[in-house]
Amino acid sequence: MFMKNCWYVAGWSHEVEADGLMARTICGKRLVFWRDEAGAIHALDDRCCHRGAPLSIGRKEGDNVRCMYHGFLFNTAGACIEIPGQSQIPPKAHVRSYAVVERHRWIWLWMGDAAAADESLIPDTHWLDDPDWACTKPGRLHYDVNYQLVNDNLLDFSHLSYVHPNTLGGSEEYAQLRSKIERLPRGLRITRWFMDRPAAPFVAKLLAAKGMTGNVDRWNNYDFLLPGVLIMDSGFAPAGQGEEKGNREGGIEFRHCQVVTPETENTCHYFFAQPRNFDKDKLEVSEALYTSILAAFEEDRAIITSQAENIAADPSFEPVACGLDSALGQFRWLIEQQQHRIDAQCAGDLDDPLLAEREAARQLIDLVLE
Repeated sequence: MFMKNCWYVAGWSHEVEADGLMARTICGKRLVFWRDEAGAIHALDDRCCHRGAPLSIGRKEGDNVRCMYHGFLFNTAGACIEIPGQSQIPPKAHVRSYAVVERHRWIWLWMGDAAAADESLIPDTHWLDDPDWACTKPGRLHYDVNYQLVNDNLLDFSHLSYVHPNTLGGSEEYAQLRSKIERLPRGLRITRWFMDRPAAPFVAKLLAAKGMTGNVDRWNNYDFLLPGVLIMDSGFAPAGQGEEKGNREGGIEFRHCQVVTPETENTCHYFFAQPRNFDKDKLEVSEALYTSILAAFEEDRAIITSQAENIAADPSFEPVACGLDSALGQFRWLIEQQQHRIDAQCAGDLDDPLLAEREAARQLIDLVLE
């Protein structure tokens, strides 16, 4: 099940070149992306309305795209504006267009009705190109699993102790913490403090270079927004100086920006970058951090892929819920609820009698997971 009336990250800005066409599948839809002469990005269904050939293997002509099977030419709105050898263009000669916004190095795509696209719902990720922050190079991984499994992984950081002992984790004590979970209008806010403990392996050398060789206070506080956007304030600072009260002097901070975008029911895209507020002019720091983060994310991909294969091998398997699953259960409920509301609106049933029943079910989930 995919949400439609929401913004998905379709890719990084650099992936759509000035003279090229980019093919990408989002929520089961094959799409083609290109830039017009002014540099703005557009997206259409990657299927010519004539014989179904992919437009992504066609040709960009000015602002338009030509199918290289029989030469149909489409404008940015998806309307066919030329058929070679034919002056009359059939009224049905068009392909679906999508609302696209390019912001802070990411390409945001609205999968629902383009007329309903609300740019105010695009999450703030300005750190990705803010001159006051340095950013690792843009990352993208492909998963052969349902996107919800990757969301689950990001919603429960207790796994850092076991999946990432030599990268992001470093201590089994981290798994003993319980995160604070708060409900947002379009997601969850998760707060996690790890006080007066050794630093995580991936930053130990960076901290030592700044004179922090003892224990530190660590925080991983993030908003996880529909349909799968993580924006995290994280960092390390000298132990005991009051970081939880706002005193981060002498520490280092990150603003992790990560997005899970469904490709199909069983595959997804994962986009990520780690802006930071220190050593901003040191390329070697960016490279070292990217290498460490990528290694950790490959550890995630290995365990999640194995998990998906195990689940697929026995469709009757039913997970046993525990307190660690509170954020997972709430976020999956939010996705289901949002999609159900959209379906009800499309059907004209705004006073859906099942909404109260669904809310009661969510409250029961919360009680079970407490």
